[in-house]
Amino acid sequence: MASVTARNWALCTVSLLNLLFVFISGADFIRFVSFRPIYHNITGETTLCQDSIPWSMALKDSSVLWSLVVDLSLLALFTAQHSLLAWSPVKQALQSVTGALNRTAYCFTTALALQIMMRYWQPVTGAPCLWSVRHAPWSIWFPLLCFSLHFLCWAIICSILVIFDYPELLGIKQVYYKCLGMGDPFSQKPLPAQRLLSHLRHPVCLELVVILWLLPALSLDRLLLAGTLSAYLALAHSLDKQDLAYLCARLKDKVQLFAEPQQGSVEQNGRNHKEKGG
Repeated sequence: MASVTARNWALCTVSLLNLLFVFISGADFIRFVSFRPIYHNITGETTLCQDSIPWSMALKDSSVLWSLVVDLSLLALFTAQHSLLAWSPVKQALQSVTGALNRTAYCFTTALALQIMMRYWQPVTGAPCLWSVRHAPWSIWFPLLCFSLHFLCWAIICSILVIFDYPELLGIKQVYYKCLGMGDPFSQKPLPAQRLLSHLRHPVCLELVVILWLLPALSLDRLLLAGTLSAYLALAHSLDKQDLAYLCARLKDKVQLFAEPQQGSVEQNGRNHKEKGG
């Protein structure tokens, strides 16, 4: 009994430590893709570009080419980790080793791959930007608009993750269910929900695409980042009509759930008015 309790405490500790690491990595990723690029442009001046250098010379510069090779390798590392560990044969093999920590291990390696990518990312400062908003008054207002829209998109992403059962997404629920002997939480979801999550694990495609592309200045390395991640998002899901029908049904249920208290309040006010009138 004592060994089982110690094992459960160890599982919970590992899961919670991983949650902290994932949270920190998520905050770093927000700063990496949103706040840091916008901060460089918040006054309309940017050091990300060298507009005086023609493209013909920039693309022959060894430092520019080396930075692009490093960045492409980092993106390949992230996409390989994110896809390989989600591949069914690899996933089943890891499940036999990690057990209830399988999802925790996946989230940990994803956060680690993100940290490596952010730590060793090479900005390309020796080439022109594809676009750069530098003329007044947009040199002031457009970065502020980008900041506001980025903030809104991240708020939507966090809300969607909460709605889509983030404890199960981050592996906490699996450990909790294991400690209580309740089985796998994913297998206890309705079959349409399982089908939807197998086709679209992270329903934040549109918001993340806006974040990747909406910037006051688009440098060459940011083009590589935005283009690669956008293509990966487009290829990573396989939604069909059944998934869309399930999403519409759940959305309708949510709307009715929020509308019922208001309808009840209106009916109650109507009854009170009739009683007073009688």
